[in-house]
Amino acid sequence: MDKTMLHHVIVEKLTHLHSVALSATQTAIDTATDQENAPEHKYDTLSLEAAYLAHGQAQRLQQCAKDINTFKSLPIKHFSEEDLCSLGALIEVNDENDEHKWFFISPVAGGLRFDFNGILIQLVTSESPLGKGLVKSRVGDEFDMNIADHQKTYEIMTLL
Repeated sequence: MDKTMLHHVIVEKLTHLHSVALSATQTAIDTATDQENAPEHKYDTLSLEAAYLAHGQAQRLQQCAKDINTFKSLPIKHFSEEDLCSLGALIEVNDENDEHKWFFISPVAGGLRFDFNGILIQLVTSESPLGKGLVKSRVGDEFDMNIADHQKTYEIMTLL
């Protein structure tokens, strides 16, 4: 699997999230500053609520920009089957139902899912429960996860 292209696709996905956040921020600012939304009485709080929303969206926009810069600084690392899983690893796991899943250990944007050459990949951070199970494991290792009071066992099949 081409990890250089994978990195490029992840940066594209993060850039798209930034674009969505930018649009949402601008919409919230426009709503907060629109003269038609000026309060008519003390209980009319639409513009105040929009201002709070604009502030939150602006913080989200800053976080998206930070995520892009952080991910771009992540070196592309190619792993062998003897290596331990760590930041930058692309990992295939198999669960007890013989379902194969792919995860990329990322410094940012945990939970982001996308299709890459017909494979669904999910970003996980090393701080997440799943990330903690993956980090410092090797191909062939198994680890257990408690998901919604249901125990699942995963085996690491591939490390790239």
